[in-house]
Amino acid sequence: MALAAAHSPGGPAGVVPLFGTPLHPCPLPPASPAVLYVVVDTEAEFDWSKPFAHDLVGVTAMAAQERAQVIFDRFGIRPVYVVDYPVASQQEGFAPLRAIHARGGCEIGAHLHPWTNPPFDEPVSLVNSYPGNLPAAAEEAKLTVLLEAIQASFGIAARFYKSGRFGIGPHTLAMLGRHGISVDFSVLPGADLRANSGPDFRALRPVAYGTADRRIAVVPMTRDHIGPLAGQQALLGRWLDRPAAQWLRARGILSRLHLFNKVALTPEGTTTAELLALLNSLHRRGVRQFVMSYHSPSLVPGHTPYVRSDADLAGLLERIEAVCRHVLGPLGGRAGEPFDLLPERLCPAG
Repeated sequence: MALAAAHSPGGPAGVVPLFGTPLHPCPLPPASPAVLYVVVDTEAEFDWSKPFAHDLVGVTAMAAQERAQVIFDRFGIRPVYVVDYPVASQQEGFAPLRAIHARGGCEIGAHLHPWTNPPFDEPVSLVNSYPGNLPAAAEEAKLTVLLEAIQASFGIAARFYKSGRFGIGPHTLAMLGRHGISVDFSVLPGADLRANSGPDFRALRPVAYGTADRRIAVVPMTRDHIGPLAGQQALLGRWLDRPAAQWLRARGILSRLHLFNKVALTPEGTTTAELLALLNSLHRRGVRQFVMSYHSPSLVPGHTPYVRSDADLAGLLERIEAVCRHVLGPLGGRAGEPFDLLPERLCPAG
């Protein structure tokens, strides 16, 4: 069964329901310095154009993670590597990352891809590639196996989670709370993934949220509009979602004219100019918390659509460095400490 809409409109004081769970905004005050976090989707290599399968478990690209980590070390940034089951369960996958973790260079979280994460009780399909589409018991059984592998390989209980394919579902947040996970990175703000059986995140903004009981912090990836009309997105977004605007393909027209472009803070599939424009636009509008993300296999050419050559890899690393330099330089920001995202720190009582 495909995920229903993740949100419904309305809510007091910016509260947004996510599958019925009220999320309360916990943004940093505009007077605060900008803070940069990095989340790496640390996963097996597979051809994104081919069907999902249980045997897509190669992790050779894990040996190349220092290519980006050396940049983070230079800026004092400790990424959160959210690892999937093939990485967590194979020596070739977890050993390079364990060395980075042992020297204090990163934190480790969980990343659930149903097609490579046992138990395999469901058919492999597009719908079932989103963990939140699974029955609650099946989703939790897979998470349990993944967390046990992380404990065995890294000696830690994971506190961070990112659902594969942003596939959060109606049972996910309660499940995370039962397993001691406090920070969820599964939201892609402004995205509507329903056409591919995924969730609808159009009501969520690129700011942190907390559940009412402060057990879970929901920290979306940084994604928003750039361009001259970016400040009008509340009004424009409602109009662009109307059938007439969709028929006219108005969103695409505005994007091609560079008036209203949606950009995510990732070095994959973006330009340096777009990334810096996104940072500057959000910073002008008072956003102070930024989350950059990418996929671990992109650090070896040939594993993702974004990096097919050595030149592509060099460009990816240059964009990673440009984001770090811009936030910690012209924006006057600092490197984020992952544990500052725990709900008791991010959304304190009172």
